[in-house]
Amino acid sequence: MKIHGIKVVVVDDHPLVQDGLQASLAADTRIQILGSFSTGKELMKFLKTTIVNVVVLDINLPDYSGIELCSFICDTYPHVKILALSNYSDPSIIKQMLKNGAKGYLLKNVKSQELALAIKEIYNGNEYLNSEIKKILSDAIFSTVGAPRLTRREKHVLQLIAAGKTTNTIAEELFISKLTVETHRKNIMKKMKVSNAAGLVKMAYEKKLI
Repeated sequence: MKIHGIKVVVVDDHPLVQDGLQASLAADTRIQILGSFSTGKELMKFLKTTIVNVVVLDINLPDYSGIELCSFICDTYPHVKILALSNYSDPSIIKQMLKNGAKGYLLKNVKSQELALAIKEIYNGNEYLNSEIKKILSDAIFSTVGAPRLTRREKHVLQLIAAGKTTNTIAEELFISKLTVETHRKNIMKKMKVSNAAGLVKMAYEKKLI
């Protein structure tokens, strides 16, 4: 049978989600679901032999990160459009997916009508971010306003401090002296205008530095 309309595949490791997406999109005559897959490996095998317009892609897959898979698909099959559909609302993940080539990003609480609209929009060459995703990204930008500029090494030290690592442990992991670790700690605290480790970690999270 000849397939008409927008050729779509769904990649999600939960069969119930796959079934739900197919059922919700079935009423739209412009969209044809060619298949549903649970792994990135299955998808890549399918793309080698079948023309696909849009991939509705989850991020948490059993064999690949959806973020890495997005980049691979966009590089290898530039005609394929990626619509991320995930439970992850972390702005850093959203931005990474868009950076890796995704043309849209939606959370799984989205209604079926909007999902169909997003598929059509990115198929037509547009990007699609609904108001919820735009607010998440906007809030993330606002939260970093006034954040101090840290060097790459300072950011690494800050991450380890936030993870509860001691000065000795940090020194061992980064192959630097304890004195250097303490110097970085003092510089970070000075830049962030805090007087103790608790305040440092709190400020770091508020400014989205970790």
